Amino acid sequence: MHAVRLHAFGPAENLTYERTEDPVPGPGQVRIAVAAAGVHLLDAALRQGIMTGPFPAPAELPTIPGREVAGTVDRLGDGTDPSRLGKKVVVHLGMVPGGYAELAVADAARLHEIPAGLDEGEAVAMIGTGRTTMGILQFTDLGPDDLVIVPAAAGGIGTLLVQAAKNAGAKVIGLAGGPEKVGRVVENGADLAVDYKQPDWPDQVRGHLGDRRATVVFDSVGGSTARSAVDLLGKGGHHIVFGWSSQGLGDGGPLTFTEKELAERGITSEGVLGPQMIQKAGGDIRVLEERAMAEAAAGRLRPAVQRFPLAEAAAAHRALETRGTVGKVVLIP
Repeated sequence: MHAVRLHAFGPAENLTYERTEDPVPGPGQVRIAVAAAGVHLLDAALRQGIMTGPFPAPAELPTIPGREVAGTVDRLGDGTDPSRLGKKVVVHLGMVPGGYAELAVADAARLHEIPAGLDEGEAVAMIGTGRTTMGILQFTDLGPDDLVIVPAAAGGIGTLLVQAAKNAGAKVIGLAGGPEKVGRVVENGADLAVDYKQPDWPDQVRGHLGDRRATVVFDSVGGSTARSAVDLLGKGGHHIVFGWSSQGLGDGGPLTFTEKELAERGITSEGVLGPQMIQKAGGDIRVLEERAMAEAAAGRLRPAVQRFPLAEAAAAHRALETRGTVGKVVLIP
């Protein structure tokens, strides 16, 4: 098969497209003929040899990155239900990489059948960014009285958060970088979309708000953009943190507050990634995956997907790291 392998930690150019041996499923596993593989900022950090949360840098090189795949089951390991063969499935591989390839092995217990109406790229988006979105939404109960700000609203999670907030009846202000992304946010249903690259964007938002103040900021960027967004929160507002993409661009990293600052502002700030998210889901992350797939199957959430050929994985990493993408990034073999 063809796969993208990493032989040495470092820049995106270290990802090489080459031939390697076909994987063989073990007991209780399946092999998937991959139609789409997800790309995540986590992959970029691991590519550099940086441990991210519970994910350690690869202990041995070369390695095939990637933990989200969708495709067709083409081979079964011993003891695997024969009815799995030929099914269109999507799976998050968990701690074991191997997704950037034409063939990938997964535990059969992790599989989800792809709902009718979703293609493989969309299914990959929902099994990764979709489940994270479901996890984030556990920490707030949105309704018609809410006014929500979504930085990075043209990203994979941001796209879904805008839709979910609108589904709940909330007003939504989406921030994005550049006219093209702002246009996507408008198409996605936001009540107002502004370009955070324009220095007066907070004034644009204030003009739209009038006497109102935001109630929730969904923050995946940190840095100066997040700080300006949090300044738009009213008393009782909630700052929900699930990333800090600005750190890679030299803009300060995660936004934090002292207890005194929070008290003076009358707001709360909460990081929601990791164990607390899984704990909220009853200790089973599969609950969030099932919820995400159900929302997509029902048509309530529709992910945005940007596709790159598998052979151009390095270009996909560069684009993702420089905020040059829209929606979930996937590789197509």
